[in-house]
Amino acid sequence: MRSTAPASGSSPNLQENALTLRRSEILAQLSDTPEWDVLVIGGGATGLGAAVEAASRGYRTLLLEARDFAQATSSRSTKLVHGGVRYLRQGNLKLVLEALRERGRILRNAPDLAHCRAFIVPAYSMWDLPFYSVGLTFYDLLSGGESLGRSKLLSPAAVRAALPTLQPRGLRGGILYYDGQFDDARFAIALLRTLFDLGGTALNYAPVSQLLKAQGRLRGVAATDSETGRAFELSAKVVVNATGIFSDSVRRMDDPATPSIVTASQGTHFVLPRSFLPSENALMIPRTADGRVLFAIPWRGRVLVGTTDDPVPKPELEPRSTRQERDYLVEHIERFLGRRPLPADVLSVWSGQRPLVSRSSTASTAALSRDHTILISHSRLVTIVGGKWTTYRKMAEDVIDRAAPLAGLPRLASKTANLRLHADEASTPAEPLHPAFEFGKADVIRAVRYEMARRLEDVLARRARALFLDARASLDAAPAVVRLMAAELQLDPAWERDQLVAYSRLAEQYTL
Repeated sequence: MRSTAPASGSSPNLQENALTLRRSEILAQLSDTPEWDVLVIGGGATGLGAAVEAASRGYRTLLLEARDFAQATSSRSTKLVHGGVRYLRQGNLKLVLEALRERGRILRNAPDLAHCRAFIVPAYSMWDLPFYSVGLTFYDLLSGGESLGRSKLLSPAAVRAALPTLQPRGLRGGILYYDGQFDDARFAIALLRTLFDLGGTALNYAPVSQLLKAQGRLRGVAATDSETGRAFELSAKVVVNATGIFSDSVRRMDDPATPSIVTASQGTHFVLPRSFLPSENALMIPRTADGRVLFAIPWRGRVLVGTTDDPVPKPELEPRSTRQERDYLVEHIERFLGRRPLPADVLSVWSGQRPLVSRSSTASTAALSRDHTILISHSRLVTIVGGKWTTYRKMAEDVIDRAAPLAGLPRLASKTANLRLHADEASTPAEPLHPAFEFGKADVIRAVRYEMARRLEDVLARRARALFLDARASLDAAPAVVRLMAAELQLDPAWERDQLVAYSRLAEQYTL
């Protein structure tokens, strides 16, 4: 697993001293390790953060992910690193303070993946100007030394200049403020590589099928390598359930009678051409007619618009947007950007589900807490649920602080507040594989060798982000990508055909 030699012939722009993550060597390490200190189930933001936290303290750490890293909620966010302006309105100052502190750490620890972005809140009544100005000034003050810049009032002309397509009728001015932006799935891969840099281990496509106990105490898990069907029994001093929207399923492996604690809330996004908002400034609507928050944000040469916030009956790995959500986005894009998007304008439509903590039934997921909760069962299964991407590091610190004593591990202080994450090595290729995207041959090979991509979807959805940026164009790029992957993984044409069929079905769900 510590090999640095490429899996096959040399390729352009690849770092020859990078850690090659060979699946066969990782599987061998699973067999050769008698006991892990910390075993984390779940390879999203929370699980990867917890594994990095544990490994950085010197604990022998293993992370198991049932599918691909960040495949569910953690690749489907609004791409914001923020304190949460709307949480001020809810009076949740603790969450805002914590998130602002963590926002600063993310920007410092991963400067190639996270950056500052200017946001503008338009005001369509004279009352809105002082109201939002006071709130955003308070937001600045709460940032303290982590402030990204002072908010300021803008005239109607200045707002129009900054947001050329904004609806001008009734515009009274606006307020400019600063927050953070990042690429969620790429950030998750940086956490994965940081985990390996710290001596930890992770495996995707390795679902946990059973929690193993001795005298009523959790002692490990049974898992399977999805690619070979090989089964493992893995011993661990403590097991952390960080499976997000699927947390209750793992909790019921531990205790079938345990009550549900997760309420899934769905958020849907559109990705549109830059012509809908030809600006480097983002638009933030703090309160739509039904009380929601809406963003239109520049993202990789396009415009990301979202999100909705609706309860769903059960968590899904690949949720589909509803007609109601799509109509909501279309209506508000036309209302605020003056142009009704046609189906062909929507380059990609995708949905994610948030794991909100609920202890009573409610029809409004927007009212549920975004704080995180840690639960410890009678068998000592440690579950962390809730929270948001911006606070992933603090969540990880909290859960490992709780898990370490249960495992009898030495009490060690967290080191991650100032831990620089593995640098993102992707660069703009001389010859992209498709004119709609910036990734090339070297990026595909890097995804396989160094980022544990195993399927076509892994590359196009989460390593290169093509599916989320332009679903139709990603289909055109797919044949070239799958050929490169097959050569690198030494797989046959039948595998290529199967991958193309599966990816085509998936990509259809991302178009209108």
